[in-house]
Amino acid sequence: MALEDLKDNLSEVDRNVRAYLENSEEYYKLKGFKMAMRSISSLVKLLLLGSIALLALFMLSFAFAYGIGQWLNNIFLGFLAVGGTYILLGIACYLFRNKLDKPLIKKFSDYYFD
Repeated sequence: MALEDLKDNLSEVDRNVRAYLENSEEYYKLKGFKMAMRSISSLVKLLLLGSIALLALFMLSFAFAYGIGQWLNNIFLGFLAVGGTYILLGIACYLFRNKLDKPLIKKFSDYYFD
């Protein structure tokens, strides 16, 4: 009698462990899919908005450079001034690149560990 109860309990434990493992596997698959889709969705949004912003920046830079050139009566100097400004901006970004790491890591860790 006691052996039968033990055998039934062990069978039930085995079924429960198998069910738990199957459910855990499905949970991690869904969690991985969720993280992958969030990442892909964020990347697509970033690329779309970035390309539109880059196109707008290009047009505004062209207009600004042309306007400065007309103001200085030399189109070349206008484009040179805008190009120099972008070079200075690029150097500043390079010098402060380490300060960008902390906010980026914080933002992505919120997505990853959510």
